[in-house]
Amino acid sequence: MVALALIALAIATLAPLVAAALTPLSSGYLAVPEWSSTVVAVPALGVAALAAAHTTPVTGFALGATLVLCVSAAATAGAPLVLTAFKIARRQPDGSPAPDAGPLRGGRVIGILERIAVAASILATWPEGIAIVLAVKGLARYPELREPHASEQFIIGTFVSVLWAVAVCGTGRALIT
Repeated sequence: MVALALIALAIATLAPLVAAALTPLSSGYLAVPEWSSTVVAVPALGVAALAAAHTTPVTGFALGATLVLCVSAAATAGAPLVLTAFKIARRQPDGSPAPDAGPLRGGRVIGILERIAVAASILATWPEGIAIVLAVKGLARYPELREPHASEQFIIGTFVSVLWAVAVCGTGRALIT
């Protein structure tokens, strides 16, 4: 079961990287949708969680692999999930034009760093670290949050990003303990 959990975590980690690598190669014939890695990563995490729930605590190499894969999966697979959430939130039922990409720039890099910090905090059993990460992010973004749609983008991106990191690391904690 440990091997299955680690393989599923590896799939969740690699799905967005493979989708990103295939996108420039698709050239219109076999277009890879942005949400395709989300469709792979979320069930892979579910399989990893189920396998982790039915195993004994890992040690040695498996422990190190669990920690690395949890942080990697949190960092890589969170970005497509956030973009999918943005697409769902931007749907305009009244037929009005969709808003632009949003006022908050640099969100992808900030999101990756945020998920890495949240994952490290959870895996280190230091939940206070999550509060520090969110406080720093909120203070850094505070001047930009008055722009139209900025607070909505900030809240959706942060919630999805942190929830993904917590889900991945919850699976990792199930393997560790």
